[in-house]
Amino acid sequence: MNAFTTKTMQILERSLDASSLRHKVLANNIANVDTPNFKRSDVSFDSALQAYLNESPAALPGMVTHPRHIPIGIQSLSQIQPEIVVEESTIVNNNGNNVDIDSEMTQLAVNQIKYNALIQQLNGHFAKLRSAIQGGR
Repeated sequence: MNAFTTKTMQILERSLDASSLRHKVLANNIANVDTPNFKRSDVSFDSALQAYLNESPAALPGMVTHPRHIPIGIQSLSQIQPEIVVEESTIVNNNGNNVDIDSEMTQLAVNQIKYNALIQQLNGHFAKLRSAIQGGR
């Protein structure tokens, strides 16, 4: 087993990718706060990751042999990808724009904190590997 392809590393990698994408999407929302008829976007990832983590490891996964097959049971972590979702249902301004600058700035700050926490987790994982390689010194 490769030390860099553990489940923890894969989860951290996917989470960092999602957080980075969310930062870009939130920055785009903020940049278009005054654009008429602009609809805000968000990233859908956390619920899919949580569902993956809550799956019972004893469940028998179904084998998908054709792209049109419906996956059964536990999906592989590589199938969980962040998706950009456009929110069409709300309107905040009279010009058809639905971006609330206060909400976007708050979400940007929360995302930055999550990103920093993920980086700290990744650094901790590498510190453990470094300690194991150096024999605990």
